[in-house]
Order: sequence, then C-alpha cells, then structure tokens
Amino acid sequence: MTGPRAVDDWTVANQAQLSAALDEVRQLLRQHAAAGGGENPPGPSPGATVDRAPTDEQAVRPPTADADEAPGAGASALDALARTFGLSRFERLVLLLCAGMELDSSFAGLCADASGDARLAYPTFSLALAAFPEAHWSAITPSAPLRAWRMVELGRGDIAVSSPLRIDERILHHLTGIVYLDERLRALVRPVQPPALLVPSHWTVAQRLAAVWGQETVTPRLPVCQLVGPEVEGARAVAAAAASTLGVRLFVIDAGNIPTGADERDALARLWDREAALTGCVLLIDCRNLAGEGGTAAASALLRRIEGAVAVSAREPVPTPGRVTVRLQVDRPPPDEQRAVWTEILGDRAAQLNGDVERVVGHFRLGLEGIDSVRTHLTAGLSGDEHDVARALWDACRIQSRPRLDDLAQRIEVMADWDQLVLPEPQRRILREIAANVGQRARVYEHWGMGRAGSRGLGISAVFAGASGTGKTMAAEVLGGELELDLYRIDLSQVVSKYIGETEKNLARVFEAAEEGGAILLFDEADALFGKRSEVKDSHDRYANLEISYLLQRMEAYRGLAILTTNMKSALDSAFLRRIRFIVQFPFPDARLRAEIWRRTFPADTPTEALDVERLARLNVAGGNIRNIALGAAFLAASEDQPVGMKHLLRAARTEYAKLEKPLTEVEIGGWT
Repeated sequence: MTGPRAVDDWTVANQAQLSAALDEVRQLLRQHAAAGGGENPPGPSPGATVDRAPTDEQAVRPPTADADEAPGAGASALDALARTFGLSRFERLVLLLCAGMELDSSFAGLCADASGDARLAYPTFSLALAAFPEAHWSAITPSAPLRAWRMVELGRGDIAVSSPLRIDERILHHLTGIVYLDERLRALVRPVQPPALLVPSHWTVAQRLAAVWGQETVTPRLPVCQLVGPEVEGARAVAAAAASTLGVRLFVIDAGNIPTGADERDALARLWDREAALTGCVLLIDCRNLAGEGGTAAASALLRRIEGAVAVSAREPVPTPGRVTVRLQVDRPPPDEQRAVWTEILGDRAAQLNGDVERVVGHFRLGLEGIDSVRTHLTAGLSGDEHDVARALWDACRIQSRPRLDDLAQRIEVMADWDQLVLPEPQRRILREIAANVGQRARVYEHWGMGRAGSRGLGISAVFAGASGTGKTMAAEVLGGELELDLYRIDLSQVVSKYIGETEKNLARVFEAAEEGGAILLFDEADALFGKRSEVKDSHDRYANLEISYLLQRMEAYRGLAILTTNMKSALDSAFLRRIRFIVQFPFPDARLRAEIWRRTFPADTPTEALDVERLARLNVAGGNIRNIALGAAFLAASEDQPVGMKHLLRAARTEYAKLEKPLTEVEIGGWT
C-alpha cells in the first residue's frame, strides 16, 4: 500500500517504536543509578568489551541503503539507520541516549542520577560504557560509525569519554521520520526533476546508467559514470531519468561550487555519502563550464572521495585516478529525433509548418533543453499566421543557440545585402552556390542519402581571397542575411596559443559551440594561423602542422559554413586549399566596378549635390576605402550644413590616401575643382 495513508500509518508506527527504544534506555539508566551509579574512569569496565578499533579501511566502507528499509516502507527509521551504517547494539543505545536528551526533558535528570553527579546532566561515552550492555571501546573512536558519519558530536572536554555528547540534528529528525536535505548541503546541491520528455537515444544511455547505479554487489565501490559529449544539458536529463528508474532522487552540484580545501571537500564527501545512505539519493557533478584538468581538479578530488552512486557530466572526460570509470556518450539528438520533438511541441501547427520544421532540423542542433527553451519563447508566437509562426520559430532557434558562441567569438550584425555587393558575375555566382549548398544540405545529406557514408567531407568551407577592402567580409554578411544565420568572426588572438595543444582545444570549443546554431564562422586573415605546413625541424614545427590538420578535420565535419579570408592566397597550404569546397577570388575593382560601388554608396536619405560618378571612379582604391571616403565626406558636409558634394569627397579622399601613404595623382582628381 502506498500513498498518504500508508505514510501516516508508518509515521505512527515509527513513533511508537522510537518511544519503546527510548524506554529501554531509560530503564538501563535507572538500573545503573539504582546499582550505585557513577561513571567508570577511562579504561576497561567490568561490563565493557575491549576490542580492536576498526581500521580506516573498515570504517569508511560505504553504507548500503536498503530501499525496503527506508522510512515509509515498514521498518522503523532507527532500525533502517542501524542496519545501513552497521551499528552495534551498544552504538545504537548511545545514539538513543543522545536522541533522548533532545526529545525528553527527563533524560537530563536520568543522566545525572546514573553518573552520580548532578553536574553531569548530559550523555557521555563514559556513562554509556558503564550503563549499557555489550559496551566496546571501539565505538568511541573517530573511525567508528557514530563519529565517522557525524551522527554524534563531542563537546568540549579534556577527556573524550567524559566530554558531552550531542546527536546531529539531521540524524535526530531522521529518527523521528522527518526526511529533508541536510542544511549544510542545501547551499551546494539542488534537486533535479525527471524529464517530461526523453528522446530514444538518450533513454538508452539512461538505462545503461541505471544498470550501473543499480548493481547490488560492487567491490569495493560503484564505478564513476562519466556522461561525456556535446549535449551537456541532456546529460542532466539522462541522469534524472536513470535515478527515476531506480526510484531515487537526483541532486546536482556545479563543479565550480566544490570546496577547494581538502578538509572542506572531505567533509562534503562524507556528508553527502551519509545523506545518500539515509535517503537513497544520487549525485551528478556538472563540469560543463569548466575547461582543462586545472578547472576540474576539485571535481576529480571529490569523485575520489565519494563512495556512493555518482556521475559527472562534461564535454571531455574528467580525470578520476584510483576509480573505475564507465564512460557514456551523450550526443545531441539526431535529426529524426529532433523532428519528432518539434512535432510534439508544435502540436497542430507542425503539419502546417512541415517544410519549416525540416529547415529548422537541418540547420540547428539544439538539445532537449534548448528545444524546450524555444518552446517557452514561442508560447505567444504560435498564435499568428503560418509565416509569422515560421519566422518566430527560426528566430527563437537562432537566439537560443547564441550564448555559448557569444563567449568565444564576435557576432557581426548582418546589414549588407546582394544589392550592396559589387562583384563580377563569376564571383557572385559562386557565392550563390555557397548559399544553395548551405540551404539545401539537409535535403541532400539526409533525404537524398549523400551524407550516410560518414561525416567526413560534408562540411561546407570557403576561402575568400583578395586585397583588403575588396568585399570579403561584406560577402560573408550577405550570405548570413540570405541564409538567416548568425555570422561570427573568430578572434585569432584568442584561438592561437603558444602552448602545445591549446590551439586545438580552443578550436574545438568554437566548433562545438557553433554546431547548435549552424552559424557561419569567419576566420579573418586566416593565413596567420593556417599557412603552409613547414618542414619538421623541431617539436614546434610538428605541432604547428598538427594544428592545420586538426582544423581541416573540424571543417570537414562541421555542419555549418566556415569561411576563411586571406589577403594572400599563396600563403595558404596547398593541401589545405584542395580540401576547401569553394574558393572565391575577390579582384581589385576596375573603373567600371568602382563606378558601380560609388552609385550604391550613398543611401537615398543622404543629401548629395552634383556628384560625378565617372570622376569618382578614377580614384584607384578598393570598395572598403570608397566607403571610408564617402563616410568622411558625409561628416564634412554635415558640419557645414551642406549636401555632400565633390569638394567634400576630395577632402575626404586626401585624408584616406594619406592614411594609405599613397599619393593622390592628378589623373585621379583632375577637373574636380
């Protein structure tokens, strides 16, 4: 029988059994007082058993929580606790003596009478050794259960056996049938509810985790389960589902909140193991926001100390020396599972937005937590027409996938469009091919089966080569606007590291963060990082070449678009270029293209007067410089409260040429004034 009635019945029965156990202690104290009372001095008493104190290895053996003995399942809390922690009859009586002191005011007088001294109106080990049967000295050692598991605490005193004893508050409440999380843990750990929805691939991992946690006989202790992979949010849902399968609660602790001091960390581990034994809960250590062995040092140390069921979630395995480890991979849901989740979330709207759902699945790799966040944002947006809902769905996915990448790269607000991009037709045609590749990748790779052979070679990569100012970054913006995808510029100073192996780790973080949103990655001036591989003369050459090879692998597997810009195409490694899908050469604009750029430079709202585009086109500069000259002229005209004219453009041109350390010839400006 389960439910509130069963719990109420157990509570009444537990109180009755606790009262009976306290009566036994009262009777023993009265008998000792009647026999003359008094505490025995430290040393073996006639009724005490002298035995060897347990070793540390014996004392720290993990308690085994028995679900059938838990409060509410039949046995009293006292019986369950004694069995779980292996208390002897004497240790059980000592615990009850301390509990009685808190629950019954008469115990103070009983202790004083039994001790033969009115000043000793409190429990002590000395009194227990003298008054209780089957007494043994090992019960008072720090490694024995009562003190090792912090069930009782010693007060101040010169001699341990004569010092006041007090029961731990959490243990006292447990004996009375009140179950709650220890206050000392509440600030560090928090409960995780079982997920309402779990995709099949994650459910398979949850079952494997539950099988490890549910082992009945483990020597010497359960393995550490490592939930590893890019889906760190999904790892928490997997662990919660595994705990729910076993009928226990999951708590999570952020690795950053783990104490760095060894003593504090050991106290936390012992306190958690006690809580786990009392309530059958399990722990997940979340290392998602930590990077490298230095960041996970505290988590590794805690994992070595915890005895019970524990798991850790991280993108990369966390070192656990001395512990058996089971590694479980948690990947983002594959497209078919994402499609099913979106269909369930959108409900009746899914059929109307079938094509848009396919587009979302093809571009975004959100986990269940991310998808659920999108659903929350869409609550109001689902009431519009089909176009509005589709737009709201797409924008919500873009916003949801940004946070991690925003910490690693600079997001460029896409402003340019095809009308602003002035390029020869062959280059424009290649750019449209790039857009088609990205936009149709889901259909070609998944529905048409072209991607079933593996992920290698499926990445869409491009090199934009050309002099500064020829439109490389603008072209990337145009693609971002065409595809409605975010564009991120990768700061090479934050990626490249002088330490061996760190560059690859930094690149890995960038690509993993970008996977969720299929963002466009722009590696500006990439020749600085991805130049020609050199002859291997020392270890630095070898690792520099490894960095190039690693980038190639990541770009070939990346589901989004990666663009590398360079001013010197010849500086890039030839093997690298062979594995790039598209190469776009941005030419220096001739007079005809410069004239077209000038025609599109000033917006309709900008007041202009008598501009001679053909003369302006004589300025032998690239589009970026033309933009600077136009902007400078606009400020000059505004300061004079005049429309932008040729005189303003001449002054701005002189400034730009001076910056370029380039002479402004008579051929370029003849006849302007």
